[in-house]
Amino acid sequence: MEARQKTISVLMLPWLAHGHISPYLELAKKLTKRNFYIYFCSTPINLNSIKPKISQKYSLSIQLVELHLPSLEGLPPQYHSTKGLPPHLMTTLKKALDMSSTNFTKILEHLKPDLLIYDFLMPWAPEAAQRMNILAVNFMIVSTVAIAFVVHRVRNPSDEFPFLEIFLHDYEKLLLDKALEDGRDKDKAFNCLEQSCNIVLMKTFHELEGKYLDYLSVIFKKKMVPVGPLVQDPIQEIEDGSKEMIKWLDRKEQSSTVLVSFGSECFLTKEEREEVAYGLEISKVNFIWVIRFHEEDKTNLEESLPPKFIDRIGEKGIVVEGWAPQARILRHCSIAGFVSHCGWGSVMESMKLGVPIITMPMQLDQPLNARLVEDVGVGLQVKRNKSGRFEREEIAKVIRELVVEKNEDVKRKAKEMSEHLINKGEAEIDKVVNELVNLCGI
Repeated sequence: MEARQKTISVLMLPWLAHGHISPYLELAKKLTKRNFYIYFCSTPINLNSIKPKISQKYSLSIQLVELHLPSLEGLPPQYHSTKGLPPHLMTTLKKALDMSSTNFTKILEHLKPDLLIYDFLMPWAPEAAQRMNILAVNFMIVSTVAIAFVVHRVRNPSDEFPFLEIFLHDYEKLLLDKALEDGRDKDKAFNCLEQSCNIVLMKTFHELEGKYLDYLSVIFKKKMVPVGPLVQDPIQEIEDGSKEMIKWLDRKEQSSTVLVSFGSECFLTKEEREEVAYGLEISKVNFIWVIRFHEEDKTNLEESLPPKFIDRIGEKGIVVEGWAPQARILRHCSIAGFVSHCGWGSVMESMKLGVPIITMPMQLDQPLNARLVEDVGVGLQVKRNKSGRFEREEIAKVIRELVVEKNEDVKRKAKEMSEHLINKGEAEIDKVVNELVNLCGI
């Protein structure tokens, strides 16, 4: 790319969840290397959590900007984030964010950026930018296939999705339709897409979701621009509690172990925990299992598992509560697969690192992401029973198929996907930069 003299200033406004903030920050870092200056806007609690991820080399080109939410009953500042937020307070958090639009407008007036990059659920942000003649671009961090499926289901409820390989089972349709019942979020998300200036940025890559990008481009009459997987590089220093985990992995044979994790905001029921636990035990495969509970849930880790489970698995497995260095674990040579809920961030991470996925989707976009993973051949599905429940025997069977019976097709395709992404390098980001520079007329 030709050198460009003028620095483009960008104000970024992600939704208040770690799964949104993280890819926004990764995009910010990539843009700063190409003569962009980033104002990164979120609540103080969220900004405090990302400060350690902004190393010295980025400190001169990424400036953190606090967005203050109004005080609402039952929503203290530590809940101005989805992390640890009790589920019943989600509506209150969204209300508080909407009420902060005046504060956000003042930030825009003060900073006067060349460009606003904003998330879903906040149509008031591009509206404020438009009033000030500031360009605004929507950046969506969920899969393109999920957006395309939802748009089609809302606009053509009686018609089949035109891409038949992507579908929902009846119990999954019920869950999605229930989530779409409250039309406000859906309307806000569509509004955010429609207000985007000429282009929409998508966290994906063309070889994976090209036909879905084209499909959405036609519907919204805007160019859907993939930004790549935006996988965070693991921080060099790892927490003391994680060092033993890596040493444990070092003792395991190559491709002998699975990582089991259902994301930061997906909490298994007691029944689901039991089926996963017994499934892992029956499989006789090494594992690291990351379990999370709601902050309000005072469940003891050992009590949440089947009796004597920890004793019985011995050296076969590690069960850790809360957090584990996911990218670092997935990079380890002893890892053969990732038992995942198929949140989009985890799917992108697995594909970038060449790790096959064992799909156990739970809610929202996850079943659609799982179908995509299965369709492109980089994952194996754990099938639910007729009641829509996971069963231990099926979990064990699929884990063994990948790790013990060594399904070579899936492993080969996962490796090919990773090699493709590595070879492609920064090509997607360079195209994004060209689009943004052209948009800004610079």
